[in-house]
Amino acid sequence: MDLEETLDRLVPSRPSRKIFAKVFDESTIKAVDYLANKGIIDKVEFVISTGKEAHVFRAVDNSGNFRAVKIYKKETSEFHSMTKYLEGDRRFKDVRNTKRDIVFAWTRKEHANLEKAREAGVRAPLPTGFRENVLVMEFIGTEGLAAPTLKEARGVDYQATYTTLIEFMARLLYLGELIHADLSEYNVLMEPNGPVVIDIGQGVLTTHPHAKEFFERDCHNVARYFSAKGIETDFEQVQAGIKEWKPRLK
Repeated sequence: MDLEETLDRLVPSRPSRKIFAKVFDESTIKAVDYLANKGIIDKVEFVISTGKEAHVFRAVDNSGNFRAVKIYKKETSEFHSMTKYLEGDRRFKDVRNTKRDIVFAWTRKEHANLEKAREAGVRAPLPTGFRENVLVMEFIGTEGLAAPTLKEARGVDYQATYTTLIEFMARLLYLGELIHADLSEYNVLMEPNGPVVIDIGQGVLTTHPHAKEFFERDCHNVARYFSAKGIETDFEQVQAGIKEWKPRLK
């Protein structure tokens, strides 16, 4: 089967196929095809979001369940910054310093970090498979509509959301031994029953040499956003709130 036939089967929507074919190379299309042959997805439907590093598509699996397919660009201009989060992570100490290998490692890292987050009791997308630069996850949304980010959402109970995120940060830290390292209003989706933490590819273990720096940055981001929404908090109170969870999680 040639590449066009593969695209016709995987991405039946013409507008999405144009985007897909324009952005991604033959090996990426083959990686998606591999996941389809494994039954992890069936068809890719349309773009949910685009970014410098990756595009996210809505897909369906063989049972008709919605899935999110995140495809990292191999030629991303951000790959140099990725190395800061990979170097010092014992899980990825043997990664070669090429764009291709860094992006592939980043995909594996996000899959592993999502698993760690969920094991720690954090609401994050369930990862269902990956191949090279392609990651398949649980679709976060209602009736096929992607959930909005915390930044975009309306009618948010900010106090309840803040309290939940403090718990999530504590669970990541004390149970997952993981720092999100880019937690902000842009990397949290809002479901009707509360927040979902996403985009955790840059997350580092607590043994990482920059773990303290990244953790403090997350605390500053949370304090900045929620204080602007009227919640009485600051950097020290965020840290204190996280520490209060430590004895409760043992």
